[in-house]
Amino acid sequence: MSIWVLFDLDGTLVDNSEGITKSTQFALDSYGYPNQPMETLKKFIGPPLHESFMEFYGFSKEQAFEAVDRYRVRYKEKGVYENRLYPGMKELLEALKSAGVKLSVSTSKPTVFTEKILKQNGIFELFDQIVGANLDGSMTDKTEVMQEAMRRAGGKENNTFFMVGDRSFDMIGAKNCGVPGVGVYFGFAEPGELEEAGADYTVETTEELKILLMKLVTEAEN
Repeated sequence: MSIWVLFDLDGTLVDNSEGITKSTQFALDSYGYPNQPMETLKKFIGPPLHESFMEFYGFSKEQAFEAVDRYRVRYKEKGVYENRLYPGMKELLEALKSAGVKLSVSTSKPTVFTEKILKQNGIFELFDQIVGANLDGSMTDKTEVMQEAMRRAGGKENNTFFMVGDRSFDMIGAKNCGVPGVGVYFGFAEPGELEEAGADYTVETTEELKILLMKLVTEAEN
Protein backbone atom coordinates (compact mmCIF):
# COMPACT_ATOMS: atom_id res chain seq x y z
CA MET A 1 0.00 0.00 0.00
CA SER A 2 1.16 3.53 -0.79
CA ILE A 3 0.12 6.86 0.67
CA TRP A 4 -0.65 9.51 -1.93
CA VAL A 5 -1.13 13.24 -1.51
CA LEU A 6 -2.92 14.89 -4.44
CA PHE A 7 -2.13 18.58 -4.78
CA ASP A 8 -4.07 21.24 -6.61
CA LEU A 9 -1.77 23.66 -8.48
CA ASP A 10 -3.13 27.23 -8.62
CA GLY A 11 -3.34 28.73 -5.15
CA THR A 12 -1.95 25.59 -3.53
CA LEU A 13 1.53 24.91 -4.87
CA VAL A 14 2.04 28.22 -6.64
CA ASP A 15 0.67 31.74 -6.63
CA ASN A 16 0.08 32.41 -10.31
CA SER A 17 -2.52 35.11 -9.83
CA GLU A 18 -0.55 37.58 -11.95
CA GLY A 19 -0.41 35.34 -15.00
CA ILE A 20 -4.04 34.26 -14.78
CA THR A 21 -5.56 37.68 -14.10
CA LYS A 22 -3.53 39.45 -16.78
CA SER A 23 -4.34 36.78 -19.35
CA THR A 24 -8.02 36.87 -18.41
CA GLN A 25 -8.09 40.64 -18.86
CA PHE A 26 -6.32 40.22 -22.20
CA ALA A 27 -9.14 37.94 -23.36
CA LEU A 28 -11.88 40.18 -21.99
CA ASP A 29 -10.43 43.19 -23.82
CA SER A 30 -11.47 41.48 -27.05
CA TYR A 31 -15.09 41.37 -25.89
CA GLY A 32 -15.40 44.97 -24.73
CA TYR A 33 -14.65 44.48 -21.04
CA PRO A 34 -11.56 46.61 -20.29
CA ASN A 35 -10.14 47.25 -16.83
CA GLN A 36 -12.16 44.67 -14.94
CA PRO A 37 -12.07 44.63 -11.09
CA MET A 38 -9.27 42.48 -9.67
CA GLU A 39 -11.77 40.76 -7.36
CA THR A 40 -13.61 39.51 -10.46
CA LEU A 41 -10.46 38.49 -12.33
CA LYS A 42 -9.26 36.46 -9.33
CA LYS A 43 -12.43 34.35 -9.53
CA PHE A 44 -10.91 32.81 -12.66
CA ILE A 45 -8.14 31.23 -10.60
CA GLY A 46 -8.85 27.54 -10.13
CA PRO A 47 -12.12 26.68 -11.93
CA PRO A 48 -12.22 25.62 -15.59
CA LEU A 49 -11.80 28.84 -17.58
CA HIS A 50 -14.72 28.32 -19.95
CA GLU A 51 -17.07 27.87 -17.00
CA SER A 52 -15.85 31.14 -15.46
CA PHE A 53 -16.41 33.10 -18.67
CA MET A 54 -19.95 31.70 -18.81
CA GLU A 55 -20.70 32.30 -15.12
CA PHE A 56 -19.25 35.78 -14.66
CA TYR A 57 -19.81 37.32 -18.10
CA GLY A 58 -22.75 35.40 -19.50
CA PHE A 59 -20.83 34.01 -22.47
CA SER A 60 -22.38 31.23 -24.50
CA LYS A 61 -20.46 27.95 -24.48
CA GLU A 62 -19.07 28.73 -27.93
CA GLN A 63 -18.01 32.23 -26.88
CA ALA A 64 -16.47 30.86 -23.71
CA PHE A 65 -14.20 28.46 -25.55
CA GLU A 66 -13.26 31.23 -27.98
CA ALA A 67 -12.34 33.39 -24.98
CA VAL A 68 -10.20 30.57 -23.60
CA ASP A 69 -8.32 30.44 -26.91
CA ARG A 70 -7.79 34.19 -26.68
CA TYR A 71 -6.63 33.84 -23.07
CA ARG A 72 -4.04 31.28 -24.12
CA VAL A 73 -2.54 33.60 -26.72
CA ARG A 74 -1.09 35.62 -23.86
CA TYR A 75 -0.85 32.88 -21.26
CA LYS A 76 1.40 30.54 -23.24
CA GLU A 77 3.76 33.41 -24.09
CA LYS A 78 3.86 35.29 -20.77
CA GLY A 79 1.30 34.17 -18.20
CA VAL A 80 2.68 30.67 -17.66
CA TYR A 81 5.89 32.25 -16.35
CA GLU A 82 4.19 34.81 -14.07
CA ASN A 83 4.04 32.72 -10.92
CA ARG A 84 5.93 31.93 -7.73
CA LEU A 85 6.19 28.92 -5.48
CA TYR A 86 4.66 29.47 -2.06
CA PRO A 87 7.36 29.88 0.62
CA GLY A 88 8.17 26.57 2.29
CA MET A 89 6.37 24.47 -0.34
CA LYS A 90 9.46 22.79 -1.79
CA GLU A 91 10.63 21.83 1.70
CA LEU A 92 7.17 20.43 2.44
CA LEU A 93 7.22 18.30 -0.71
CA GLU A 94 10.75 17.07 0.02
CA ALA A 95 9.73 16.08 3.56
CA LEU A 96 6.82 14.05 2.21
CA LYS A 97 9.04 12.33 -0.36
CA SER A 98 11.58 11.49 2.35
CA ALA A 99 8.75 9.88 4.30
CA GLY A 100 7.96 7.65 1.33
CA VAL A 101 4.79 9.47 0.28
CA LYS A 102 3.74 9.46 -3.38
CA LEU A 103 2.94 12.91 -4.77
CA SER A 104 0.48 13.88 -7.48
CA VAL A 105 -0.55 17.15 -9.09
CA SER A 106 -4.28 16.95 -9.79
CA THR A 107 -5.40 20.14 -11.50
CA SER A 108 -7.94 21.57 -13.91
CA LYS A 109 -5.12 23.43 -15.65
CA PRO A 110 -3.92 21.84 -18.91
CA THR A 111 -1.09 19.38 -18.33
CA VAL A 112 1.21 21.13 -20.80
CA PHE A 113 1.12 24.36 -18.77
CA THR A 114 1.25 22.53 -15.45
CA GLU A 115 4.49 20.79 -16.38
CA LYS A 116 6.10 24.09 -17.43
CA ILE A 117 5.19 25.71 -14.12
CA LEU A 118 6.51 22.79 -12.08
CA LYS A 119 9.78 22.75 -14.02
CA GLN A 120 10.18 26.52 -13.72
CA ASN A 121 9.87 26.25 -9.94
CA GLY A 122 12.21 23.27 -9.63
CA ILE A 123 9.67 20.80 -8.26
CA PHE A 124 8.74 18.76 -11.35
CA GLU A 125 10.94 15.81 -10.37
CA LEU A 126 9.31 15.53 -6.94
CA PHE A 127 6.00 14.34 -8.38
CA ASP A 128 5.17 10.75 -9.19
CA GLN A 129 2.32 11.74 -11.50
CA ILE A 130 0.77 14.82 -13.07
CA VAL A 131 -2.89 14.74 -14.03
CA GLY A 132 -4.35 17.81 -15.68
CA ALA A 133 -6.87 18.94 -18.25
CA ASN A 134 -6.61 18.57 -22.01
CA LEU A 135 -6.35 21.59 -24.29
CA ASP A 136 -9.66 20.67 -25.94
CA GLY A 137 -11.50 21.43 -22.69
CA SER A 138 -11.95 17.85 -21.52
CA MET A 139 -10.83 16.60 -18.10
CA THR A 140 -11.46 19.96 -16.42
CA ASP A 141 -13.89 18.78 -13.73
CA LYS A 142 -12.01 18.37 -10.44
CA THR A 143 -13.76 15.16 -9.46
CA GLU A 144 -12.93 13.67 -12.86
CA VAL A 145 -9.29 14.74 -12.54
CA MET A 146 -9.01 13.20 -9.08
CA GLN A 147 -10.67 9.98 -10.18
CA GLU A 148 -8.17 9.67 -13.02
CA ALA A 149 -5.24 10.34 -10.66
CA MET A 150 -6.48 7.68 -8.26
CA ARG A 151 -7.08 5.21 -11.09
CA ARG A 152 -3.52 5.65 -12.36
CA ALA A 153 -2.19 5.17 -8.84
CA GLY A 154 -3.95 1.83 -8.50
CA GLY A 155 -7.18 2.79 -6.76
CA LYS A 156 -8.34 3.09 -3.15
CA GLU A 157 -8.13 -0.66 -2.59
CA ASN A 158 -4.34 -0.49 -2.67
CA ASN A 159 -3.65 3.06 -1.53
CA THR A 160 -4.53 5.83 0.92
CA PHE A 161 -5.24 9.26 -0.57
CA PHE A 162 -5.42 12.83 0.69
CA MET A 163 -6.43 15.88 -1.38
CA VAL A 164 -4.92 19.33 -0.80
CA GLY A 165 -6.50 22.39 -2.41
CA ASP A 166 -7.49 26.00 -1.89
CA ARG A 167 -11.01 26.21 -3.31
CA SER A 168 -14.44 24.73 -2.67
CA PHE A 169 -14.39 22.48 -5.74
CA ASP A 170 -11.18 20.84 -4.47
CA MET A 171 -12.99 19.88 -1.27
CA ILE A 172 -16.11 18.83 -3.19
CA GLY A 173 -13.93 16.66 -5.41
CA ALA A 174 -12.39 15.04 -2.35
CA LYS A 175 -15.85 14.29 -0.94
CA ASN A 176 -17.03 12.88 -4.26
CA CYS A 177 -13.99 10.61 -4.35
CA GLY A 178 -14.33 9.58 -0.71
CA VAL A 179 -10.95 10.87 0.44
CA PRO A 180 -10.02 13.39 3.18
CA GLY A 181 -9.82 16.98 1.95
CA VAL A 182 -7.23 19.41 3.32
CA GLY A 183 -8.08 23.04 2.58
CA VAL A 184 -5.42 25.75 2.52
CA TYR A 185 -6.18 29.38 3.23
CA PHE A 186 -2.93 30.79 1.83
CA GLY A 187 -4.45 30.54 -1.65
CA PHE A 188 -7.62 32.17 -2.98
CA ALA A 189 -10.46 30.82 -0.84
CA GLU A 190 -12.95 33.20 0.73
CA PRO A 191 -13.35 33.01 4.53
CA GLY A 192 -15.39 29.94 5.44
CA GLU A 193 -15.43 28.63 1.85
CA LEU A 194 -13.48 25.47 2.56
CA GLU A 195 -15.44 24.46 5.65
CA GLU A 196 -18.73 25.03 3.82
CA ALA A 197 -17.49 22.76 1.04
CA GLY A 198 -16.79 19.98 3.53
CA ALA A 199 -13.06 20.26 4.20
CA ASP A 200 -11.91 17.73 6.78
CA TYR A 201 -8.98 19.94 7.77
CA THR A 202 -7.92 23.52 7.08
CA VAL A 203 -4.58 25.31 7.52
CA GLU A 204 -3.39 28.88 7.19
CA THR A 205 0.28 28.42 6.22
CA THR A 206 2.59 26.00 4.44
CA GLU A 207 4.24 25.20 7.78
CA GLU A 208 0.86 24.23 9.26
CA LEU A 209 0.21 22.13 6.15
CA LYS A 210 3.53 20.32 6.54
CA ILE A 211 2.85 19.50 10.20
CA LEU A 212 -0.68 18.29 9.44
CA LEU A 213 0.28 16.13 6.46
CA MET A 214 3.17 14.48 8.31
CA LYS A 215 0.75 13.70 11.15
CA LEU A 216 -1.84 12.25 8.76
CA VAL A 217 0.82 10.18 7.00
CA THR A 218 2.07 8.76 10.31
CA GLU A 219 -1.47 7.86 11.35
CA ALA A 220 -2.17 6.23 7.97
CA GLU A 221 0.98 4.12 8.25
CA ASN A 222 -0.10 2.83 11.64
